Formats: sequence, C-alpha cells, structure tokens
Amino acid sequence: MTALLVGIGLIIISVLMVLPGVLGWWNDVLAFLRGAIPVLAVLIGALAVFIGIADIKDKIEEKKEEEKSKNAENEQETKEEKKD
Repeated sequence: MTALLVGIGLIIISVLMVLPGVLGWWNDVLAFLRGAIPVLAVLIGALAVFIGIADIKDKIEEKKEEEKSKNAENEQETKEEKKD
C-alpha cells in the first residue's frame, strides 16, 4: 500500500514539475525525449535482431530434430522388414 501511495505521489509531483508556470521544465523534458528516441530505437532494433537470430536458430534446430525422428522411424521400419 505504501508503494502505491509513493508511486502516485511521485507521478503527481512529476506532472507538476512539467507544467508551465510551476517549474517550467517542459523544454528540458522535450530535449531529453529528443535525445532518448535515437538511443531507444537502437536498443529496440538490437533486441529485434537478437530475437530474429534466435528464431532462425530455433527453426534450424526443429528441422534437425524432425530429420532425426524421420531417420529413426525409417530405421525402425527397415528393422521390422528384415525380421519378416
């Protein structure tokens, strides 16, 4: 409960800081956001690349497992045919 009240209080304080006339930090906030957008774009892009690489590796691994299961089935069928 305390964390909730502290969180709400900090949100209210931050909104008041940004409003014109109280502290007038709006221009500073905009400058920060302008600087943060390219950094966030790079981080999100890097994350997307890593996820894509992991997805490709998973697909390759899945194909290998399917081939192994097919080979095992084929070997089992040939053993059964040799017994007959």
